[in-house]
Amino acid sequence: MKEGIHPEYHTAKIHCVCGNVIETRSTKTDISVEICSSCHPFYTGEQKYMDAAGKIEKFNARYRRKGA
Repeated sequence: MKEGIHPEYHTAKIHCVCGNVIETRSTKTDISVEICSSCHPFYTGEQKYMDAAGKIEKFNARYRRKGA
């Protein structure tokens, strides 16, 4: 590798809004994020699913042929 062309890597702390702090290495020393794996609904199991069945029934009722 060439000398002097690569950025300096520092120990970085990633701060989430929920209070979680993750230590990693980055070119920036302090990173602030709004959502992390500790509070994201997909990872915590609090994900809300859309009611697809209700939407399909509403669509069929609206566009159903009158003769069928």
